[in-house]
Amino acid sequence: MSEKREKRKRWVQRGDYAIEVEVEVVYPADSPSEACLEPATVRWLDEVARKAEERDLQFLHSVGRVFQAVTS
Repeated sequence: MSEKREKRKRWVQRGDYAIEVEVEVVYPADSPSEACLEPATVRWLDEVARKAEERDLQFLHSVGRVFQAVTS
């Protein structure tokens, strides 16, 4: 049996921003019920988090849906 891959939505939240991004998850052949992220995907999610902390809205909008916290 080979590994299975599929696209999934993941959320990254830092500071005032939450970003919904699409990533590829892998279901390894030896554990097909557990979705895993590859190291490159984890590094990319870390980059998205850093960009959110830096308030780089142009980048954030280019990678996913961006939501901003609103105080009442």
